[in-house]
Amino acid sequence: MKLNIPEAQAFMMISESEHNADMYYASGFLAYDPFIYLNSGEEKILISDMELGRATKESKVQEVIPTSRFNIMEKMRKTGDADAAYIEMILEFLGSFALDRIAVPHNFPVQLADSLRTSGIQILPIKSPLREMREIKSKKEIGAIQYAQKAGEKALAEGIKAIKNATNRGGVLYNKNTPLKTEDVRAIIDVSLLSMGCEAPDIIIACGRGSADPHWKGEGALLADEPIVIDMVPRSKKERYYSDMTRTILHGTPVDELKNMYEAVLDSQSAAINKIKAGVTGAQIHNVVCDVLESRGFETSRSKNKEFTEGFIHSTGHGVGLDIHEGPSLSESGKELKAGCVVTVEPGLYYRSIGGVRLEDVVVVTKSGCKNLTMFEKNLVV
Repeated sequence: MKLNIPEAQAFMMISESEHNADMYYASGFLAYDPFIYLNSGEEKILISDMELGRATKESKVQEVIPTSRFNIMEKMRKTGDADAAYIEMILEFLGSFALDRIAVPHNFPVQLADSLRTSGIQILPIKSPLREMREIKSKKEIGAIQYAQKAGEKALAEGIKAIKNATNRGGVLYNKNTPLKTEDVRAIIDVSLLSMGCEAPDIIIACGRGSADPHWKGEGALLADEPIVIDMVPRSKKERYYSDMTRTILHGTPVDELKNMYEAVLDSQSAAINKIKAGVTGAQIHNVVCDVLESRGFETSRSKNKEFTEGFIHSTGHGVGLDIHEGPSLSESGKELKAGCVVTVEPGLYYRSIGGVRLEDVVVVTKSGCKNLTMFEKNLVV
């Protein structure tokens, strides 16, 4: 992988790759302990001998170097300080390639940067070049997102089936003789995802007035005649790519205000999806959503001169991939979309006296339009 960083001799990251998507993207190696990635025109990773065999087999980086080559254990015995020994090893590692001017991402550890600078290495914090590279997905990456989406839709169908089959007893949904709880539906979704090798952190199942808080996770018994916002980010445990989807459903009869909200959100989403193509900006897509919602009498983030807490209170969407939220964004500051970007389209309306409505699909931007990876139906009443 070639990186164009004219101000430095190399780009270096030091991190684990379980939570650092850039590290996983660059190395292709999943590790729970920190290791070193160095790109000076050629890629290298420096890793503990314990992980050497696995990294050699699994990493997409050709040159995998063990820390024993730089006598890490001897350095630890000599210094009696693991941190000091690690810094000595990094200095020797960089010196072996005659490198002394290194670009690092903004989240590079401060203590390491200061120690390397003290030892004569120029450390130049930059915006990670990998972030922008990750916005354009390969066919393989799109396939991984599509698989996660498929697993999410299967799980969502099973969760909604439980809600649909529930009985209304005094405004509370029951499964046989027990109230059907948010936690029950979340468990159904979790089990289904696991059966397909997927997982989803923090599944939102927000019912009733509380759904007016877009990120309320939800708890307790589900209610009849009230909106239920179900939002999940399924991820393949093997491929590690996320998808993202939301549906708003209701068991019973919705009030007119809720039906109007749902129709407006659905129409704004459709208008946005129809407008997406390479060359259009994320800001333009966001404004399409705002135009539709405002034409129906709803407030959006473009409202001025007042505290803004209800209506359409967030951006239209975001990129999705190795991170749940990555570039590009569909927002007031959203930049030009390129073919191969994968973005969510998730308008919503939120009113404390009624609840919330949100619909979310994931689409792949193409030269002439977009491909919707989300096949799940959009029906308010189940």
